[in-house]
Amino acid sequence: MSNRADAQTVLGDISDAANVWHTFPPVLPPPLAFRDEKGRKFTLSHFKGHVLLVNLWATWCGPCEIELPTFAALAPKLAKFGGLILPISVDVEGVAAVRAYFRSQKIQNLPILVDPNGTDLDMLQANGIPVTLVIDPAGKAVARLDGAADWNTKPVLAFLRHLAGRGQPNPEGFTQV
Repeated sequence: MSNRADAQTVLGDISDAANVWHTFPPVLPPPLAFRDEKGRKFTLSHFKGHVLLVNLWATWCGPCEIELPTFAALAPKLAKFGGLILPISVDVEGVAAVRAYFRSQKIQNLPILVDPNGTDLDMLQANGIPVTLVIDPAGKAVARLDGAADWNTKPVLAFLRHLAGRGQPNPEGFTQV
């Protein structure tokens, strides 16, 4: 893409996440639980000490299809200061659906995480997907966005970098390339 206008066309004119998310004083997030592609169970507490973007999405969701590449583009920038993106798919087909989708979209730097029962979506009391939580290193939710947005922006990165302070390495057993 040669410029921001081209990016906006591809992104379907979605807004900068920093302009549309709802920020709030730090609160404990719901006890979300999900599995990786190896079947290992994780909760948000496994990632305490890291800035997190926790995104619930599905392969069949049009807005998710527009938004997910912005997470993939942001992931290496977050990794520089220990931030992580946790894209949790609610596809009932689970890992197989996500693996095939990532392959078809050439997404290689996001982890395959699933909650095929949709329990996390229920815990977030979301009316639909995508929905994204911003979690600070203390494990507290500080922002939420229901709907799609462009997460790969300078204001988002600046906010997340500010939350992070200093980065830390990935938790043991979790891979985000």
